[in-house]
Amino acid sequence: MSFGRKPPDFDPDAPLLKVRDVGVEIAGEVILESASLELERGELVAVVGPNGAGKSTFARAFCGLRRPDRGVVRWKGLPLSSLKGRRLAEVRAYVPQRAQVPSGVTVESAVRIGRSTHLKPLQGLTAADREAVAESIARARMEGFEDRDLSTLSGGEMQRVQIAIALAQGAPVLVADEPTAQLDLGATAAISKMLRELVSDGMGVLLIVHDLALAAAIADRVVVMSHGATIATGTPEEVLTSQLISEVWGVEAELVKREGRSALHVEWLERH
Repeated sequence: MSFGRKPPDFDPDAPLLKVRDVGVEIAGEVILESASLELERGELVAVVGPNGAGKSTFARAFCGLRRPDRGVVRWKGLPLSSLKGRRLAEVRAYVPQRAQVPSGVTVESAVRIGRSTHLKPLQGLTAADREAVAESIARARMEGFEDRDLSTLSGGEMQRVQIAIALAQGAPVLVADEPTAQLDLGATAAISKMLRELVSDGMGVLLIVHDLALAAAIADRVVVMSHGATIATGTPEEVLTSQLISEVWGVEAELVKREGRSALHVEWLERH
C-alpha cells in the first residue's frame, strides 16, 4: 500500500509573502514586466499606481488566480506553484474588485461559504466553524445583518461582507483589490479603520488601490507601480515624494503629515 507524501509545512519565520520579478504576458503582450514586494505579519502594504500600471494583474498573479510567466512567488516560504486550492486558501484570502451579488443569499450564508475551505466533502459546519463565521461577521461590523439578502445591501455593507467572507477562511493574509472604489467618504473611512484593526490583530493586509491619499493615510509601506513594473518601495513619506508623484501621475502634489494625520495637497489648477 502506498501513501501520498505529506505536503511541506509553511515556514513560520518566513515573510507571509515574498514576490520577486514577476511577469505576466497575455496574448503575447507584456502586461506585467517585473514586479516585486514583501509582506510581513502585522503590516499593511498598499500597491499604488495610475490606471493601467498593472496593479490588479500583479495581485491576481501572486494570489494564484493568473499564472505568472516568470518570477518567484513564495507564501510563508513555499513556492506558489506548490500551493493549490485549499492549501493556498490556508494562507491567503482574496477580496475581488467587483464581487458578484446574487439575490436570495443572506449575509450569514455568504460568510459560511468562506468557511467551506475548512470542510471535507459533505461535511457540515462544526461548532468551531459556526463560531468562526460569527466572529468574522463581528470583525467586519456586520452584526445584525446576518439575515439580510445580499441584494439589499449598500456598497459599503457589501464590501464589509466580502471582507467577512475572506476572514472566515482563517488565512493570515487578506488581499483586497480596490475595496473602497465607488464608496463614499464615510464607508471608505469605516473600511480603512477595519483593515488597520486586522493589522493590529497580527494579520498581513495587501491593499491594491489607486487613491494615493488613502494609501498614505493607512499603509505602513507603499509599493509604486508604473508601466507594469514596481519602481519604488518604502514608507509613504519615503516614496510618495513630489518628484515621484510628478513623474508617475503627471501632477504637482505634496504629501503633508501633521500630528499623525496625512494629507495629499494637489495643485488642481492655477488661479489668477
